[in-house]
Amino acid sequence: MRQFRENWEDVCVARLGVAQLTRRAFQGEDLRPLWHALMDKATDDVAGSGMGMDLSVISQLLGDQPTGLAIQRDTLALQRLYQSPTMQSPPRLRVLAFAAVMDIGGNTPLEFLLQGSDIALATFYVVPGMAPPSAMPEHDVAIVVAPDGDAARDAMREIETLTANWPRPVLNRPAHIGVLDRDRLFHRLSGIAGLEIPQTARASADRLRDLSEGLLPVTAVLEDGAFPLIVRPVGSHAGFGLSKIDDQAALSVYLSTRSEDEFFLSRFVDYASPDGLFRKYRIVLVDGRPYACHMAIADEWKVWYLNADMALSASHRLEEGLFMQDFDTAFAARHAAALREMANRVGLDYVTIDCAETKNGALLVFEADNTAIVHDMDPPSVYPYKPAQMQKIFQAFQAMLYRRAGRHANAA
Repeated sequence: MRQFRENWEDVCVARLGVAQLTRRAFQGEDLRPLWHALMDKATDDVAGSGMGMDLSVISQLLGDQPTGLAIQRDTLALQRLYQSPTMQSPPRLRVLAFAAVMDIGGNTPLEFLLQGSDIALATFYVVPGMAPPSAMPEHDVAIVVAPDGDAARDAMREIETLTANWPRPVLNRPAHIGVLDRDRLFHRLSGIAGLEIPQTARASADRLRDLSEGLLPVTAVLEDGAFPLIVRPVGSHAGFGLSKIDDQAALSVYLSTRSEDEFFLSRFVDYASPDGLFRKYRIVLVDGRPYACHMAIADEWKVWYLNADMALSASHRLEEGLFMQDFDTAFAARHAAALREMANRVGLDYVTIDCAETKNGALLVFEADNTAIVHDMDPPSVYPYKPAQMQKIFQAFQAMLYRRAGRHANAA
């Protein structure tokens, strides 16, 4: 029988954590002095493993991912349970997260969602092939924060086995996270009234070369496919390797620049608004209810919040602010039925959706993700409308944890 330790310090090691270090970097702090200070104090044992995990994060924030991941690997060989900073002691609720061994953007960044709350967070990193410890920290509710995708597949299998009969409530179960793979999400969401999601298929580099040479029709690779196509390497995020391919010649050029073996392929949907600009939204579903996270406006189809340069456009920020202010009665109301059915089919307790609106007014879904960052680091001097909106999401997430644990967030 598994043991749960009331005293977390018996099984967990404290660390600064991803949120605190990311916030400091986001605010312009040079983290190199902290790196050197931690290196001077770090030890190659369980007691020093918290500093090791923080060194891993700092390395990645400084742009040295290989070193960061190497430190993480060596540290997790010593210790796999970590406690994030907590505002209140003792906490009123305790959460255990099941994570995969990934880069700092790989697992759901719960620390941002819990910051400033009375909820304590312990994270257990599942290393394939390593048995879980006999003792775990006592907790009220658990949540799986590992991502979908090939990189975490082995860890997710072990998490699924480990949590199958877990004695505490478990949120975001692996079977539901697995639905988020780009090629699987289409099949799960297809047929929802008022929702459009382009079919996504996996294709090997060799198969795409045959397509580029005219040896295969597009429909042999992608059932509803036609040029222009959207191509990206399997496992890529944040637009890495993403490209719009207009014809066979362009596909040939694209493949000549890529070394990956497998790609996702989908048809391009022109979602430009009447003014010629592209508007992309991030929506957060908490227990099935939608919340506005951000709105990015750009003059090209390949939109992310960072490349939209929202900080440089007062008119775009004004529009984003109005989007958030009127979200419940405007965007969420227009797409209420589609969002409700999507939440039901995906089945996750917490998930983000990157989406847009088609020219005919349908909800155009690009992807759904359980690990996308939701934060309040944007400066209020530039985005005065954001802090309240982010707090609304954080509070909804925290209230959900209390409900699932059979508690009330406002209990004394």
